Amino acid sequence: MSIKVGDRLPAATFRVLTADGPKPLSTDDVFKGKKVVLFAVPGAFTPTCHRNHLPGFVNNADAIKAKGIDTIAVTGVNDQFVMDAWKKASGAEGKVEFLADGSGDFAKAIGLSLDASANGLGIRSKRYCMVVEDGVVKSLNVEEAPGKVDVSGAENLMKHL
Repeated sequence: MSIKVGDRLPAATFRVLTADGPKPLSTDDVFKGKKVVLFAVPGAFTPTCHRNHLPGFVNNADAIKAKGIDTIAVTGVNDQFVMDAWKKASGAEGKVEFLADGSGDFAKAIGLSLDASANGLGIRSKRYCMVVEDGVVKSLNVEEAPGKVDVSGAENLMKHL
């Protein structure tokens, strides 16, 4: 069963790459006392994620934050090294926080994992966007198909902030 509006995010640990190396970040570190836009992608650098999903959040970061959002974050079932390389390659540094969910534990815990094994990709995250206030899901938009960015994109999010 997947998470829904009104639910509290489960405790989980993401990984990020810092100047001192890999660092764990708990869900409390990311969400406690903050209003956060979290969007998820099936995979860093994949065509739809790289060309269609991430750019909307990068290009609209200032406008999204102007609507009271403290943090914009992306998560994917990739390691922190890949997520950091994607951040640098996409020009998102300083605009979007990249949270590695390397083993898919967060995606599984919220019931939004995707089995893409048939395409050689293993377990991934479904594509979604949510607004989280102090750890509680306030809105959630999950794509029906992983190759689409209709309801989970920045443009759709901004209509509802």
